[in-house]
Amino acid sequence: MTSGAPPVDPLTVLRSRRYLGLLALAAVLGIPISAIAYWFLAFVGLAQHWAFTGLPAALGFTTAPLWWPLLPLGVAGVLVGLTVRYLPGHGGESPADGFHAGGAPSPAALGGIALAAVASIGLGVVVGPEAPLIAIGGGLAVIALRLVRRGDAPASAASVVAATGSFAAVSTLFGSPLAGAFLMMEAIGLGGATATMVLVPGLLGAGLGSLVFLGLDSWTGFGTFSLAVTDLPRAATPTLAGLAWAVALGAVAAPLCFAIRWTALRLRPAVVRGPVLFTPLVGLAIGALAVVYTVSTGHPTGDVLFSGQDALGPLLQNPAAYGIGALLLLIVCKGLAYAGALSSFRGGPTFPAMYLGAVGGTALSLLPGLDPLAGAAVGMGAMTVGMLRLPMTSVLLATLFLGSAGIAVMPLVIVGVVTSYVVTLRLPDPAPGSPSAGDDPPATPDEHREPEHRAGRQDHDRAEN
Repeated sequence: MTSGAPPVDPLTVLRSRRYLGLLALAAVLGIPISAIAYWFLAFVGLAQHWAFTGLPAALGFTTAPLWWPLLPLGVAGVLVGLTVRYLPGHGGESPADGFHAGGAPSPAALGGIALAAVASIGLGVVVGPEAPLIAIGGGLAVIALRLVRRGDAPASAASVVAATGSFAAVSTLFGSPLAGAFLMMEAIGLGGATATMVLVPGLLGAGLGSLVFLGLDSWTGFGTFSLAVTDLPRAATPTLAGLAWAVALGAVAAPLCFAIRWTALRLRPAVVRGPVLFTPLVGLAIGALAVVYTVSTGHPTGDVLFSGQDALGPLLQNPAAYGIGALLLLIVCKGLAYAGALSSFRGGPTFPAMYLGAVGGTALSLLPGLDPLAGAAVGMGAMTVGMLRLPMTSVLLATLFLGSAGIAVMPLVIVGVVTSYVVTLRLPDPAPGSPSAGDDPPATPDEHREPEHRAGRQDHDRAEN
């Protein structure tokens, strides 16, 4: 690898006048980007309520009929399939490729990313909002930088500003600038002075942006999108039996994550060859899984549909409402729906993994030696690290969801996360084209951070040729 330009010294950048200008730009950008992220999340919530409650009522149904999920999921498939096929950027990165936080999409791709995300998340698909928010925030920030510079900006400045926009957007989702910064920094993989160079503008933008979504909450009443679940039972003190269960949960979570991603990545090439036809079929299959679960257990279809972020509260607050049969069937139905969503739709992979982990931990807590709340927390962390491969973030997210109770169970969460992470690293890469599959070598870190992920783009290119 050759380059005519000397490497950039982060400390020199931090001391420069240009960096002060970037800080000023970050402070300005954090406010509108946080507002856009807030309204994006509010709109998605309204779309979910309208699709599953408002529309059935408008059509004369007292309650939504049992078959109703097939309708919004089918429509979601049509909208996302058309977006992937015809709009620039293919609707954003495929969530089956995992979580990637580096880079920013092209301006032309932002509309398709927003449309695919709203159609997927707003109509009940099993994906979360974190990946589209990061892409939209980063893309908008780069557009603003180019407008200020009246042309192309230096790559180093663009990367810092893109990270600032992503920080501000994802912090709105987490309700905390520190949580958003934690996720972004571990996902990007920066350290030392380089991390400081990116972190300071990001924290500044997210911190000022948090004032915006706190103010919008008092004005609109939509909420601050805080992750913490309230009114939880008191967590039991960790025990040796609990530590043993944490190891077991971590060991089981890793292969379950592998199976979900393997299924999604084997299904995706077929969907890519005909997204307009096959994406609606996958959507209908997800809706059918929700119907099967409800018919069999009497629990709502929302347990299977959506990201699981809102369903975590009822599960954690009243685990006794679920018997072992319902919990095991939920793992099967939600896991299959999750794999289908990863293969065909657009969104983030984080929250469905957390919900599946909480369900699995709750199921194991029916056996002696494991507190239900501790089991759910360990399961959340173990499944999250199995999907994201971000151990520190996985511990943080599992703890944030439990609020004050999270501190008490954190030792067990750490054991489960470390076990799952170690097992995950020893499993083969489920992605086609990885060394374990005997094909091409994996992409480099820089290639993973391109605006459109290489694996998904190659699938589309092969389909179009």
